[in-house]
Amino acid sequence: MPPDRLTVEELRTDVDNGSIDTVVLAIVDLQGRLQGKRFDSRHFVDEIVANGTEGCNYLLAVDIEMNTVDGYAMSSWERGYGDLVMTPDFATLRRVPWQPGTALLLADAQWLDGAPVVESPRQILRGQLDRLAERGWQAMVGTELEFIVFDDSYESAWSKRYVDLTPSNQYNVDYSILGTSRVEPLLRDIRIGMRDAGMQVESAKGECNLGQHEIAFKYTDALTTCDNHVIYKNGAKEIAALHDSSLTFMAKYNEREGNSCHIHLSLRTPDGEPVFAGDRPHGTSKVFEHFLAGQLAGLRELSYFFAPNINSYKRYQAGSFAPTAVMWGLDNRTCALRVIGHGPSLRYENRVPGGDVNPYLAVAAMIAAGLHGIDNALALPEPYAGNAYVADASRVPASLREAGALLDGSTIARAAFGDTVVNHYTNAARVELAAFDAAVTDWERVRSFERM
Repeated sequence: MPPDRLTVEELRTDVDNGSIDTVVLAIVDLQGRLQGKRFDSRHFVDEIVANGTEGCNYLLAVDIEMNTVDGYAMSSWERGYGDLVMTPDFATLRRVPWQPGTALLLADAQWLDGAPVVESPRQILRGQLDRLAERGWQAMVGTELEFIVFDDSYESAWSKRYVDLTPSNQYNVDYSILGTSRVEPLLRDIRIGMRDAGMQVESAKGECNLGQHEIAFKYTDALTTCDNHVIYKNGAKEIAALHDSSLTFMAKYNEREGNSCHIHLSLRTPDGEPVFAGDRPHGTSKVFEHFLAGQLAGLRELSYFFAPNINSYKRYQAGSFAPTAVMWGLDNRTCALRVIGHGPSLRYENRVPGGDVNPYLAVAAMIAAGLHGIDNALALPEPYAGNAYVADASRVPASLREAGALLDGSTIARAAFGDTVVNHYTNAARVELAAFDAAVTDWERVRSFERM
């Protein structure tokens, strides 16, 4: 357990001395958001520690607006919208420094009989980690989230319908020390808050879009990285609100550069030996070649897990540093898959996910694709050494509609996750598409109000 995490015994002590009065217990929903309850700390240690708590099972079967929608086998009006159990994972227990007197931990979703809710994102990732463990491997992962900061509060942004907001920087501050200093009070509070919540912060830097920034964290095991990812994402928004600012992780806020979430992955043995490094070309192992070949084979049909929203697909524009070609290259940022590092640091970076990604689903999909490549001994083509935007190659899906159809027909996904999971998430894609198809957009009004 990281030194900044709390044990249950330490929590009891802090409750007794009054330094912790609130405990947040949350599961992660389909969109990668924290959903749960705030407990009086005394009630939590007396009752919830031993028994968990219950919540409506619609938490894993609603759209982003929390609307009840049709098509989910696990939760519906016909099934009565019963409860699931939030079972605390005490390895995730930590203080929340930006909320006074507060601790937080994540939960796994279970049915009342103790069976896991297989559709839950955390359970889906656990399943793929178990498949790796059967081979004596563990996944090491790092995620790189970009966001755009605005001087408007969340309430003000809502009132403006998120139009004509003021970005925190008026020009491109990529790597700029001067430009990022304008936002340093907020960025510093986020960095220190996450450090004190048990995460190992590496750095912060500016990005290309106006007001765009990235805070990077040290890689660790896959489950811990994904847990930290969702807690950080929630916490960064809470800290921004304390500054009367707002920030967004949406994949494509405007026509400039989108928010990416590059995901780095490597495999280790339990004693820490690298699995990807070897004596093959480019210092790789045979396992690495098959694993990466699996990424290429599965990327299109698993793209929903990297790009789960209508807006996600707006990122994939030529020359934008977001990928369009399903290709791999050595330190080539124009490819969907970028191989970097050497020896123990050898890894690949999946550049397809955006800031709106659910990290559990994305990492689970990467593992599933890699194991598909290993199990079928897929051959890895030569790395691409040019501008992949103009290459003759298969392309990242252009829309959620295309990605949803590919997932529905995916043999890789159904073999790795099972029909129950695939059907659940293809329904999520249909729900999002139906909502968008029924909406009238600002683009339509601008083009049609007067001139049509």
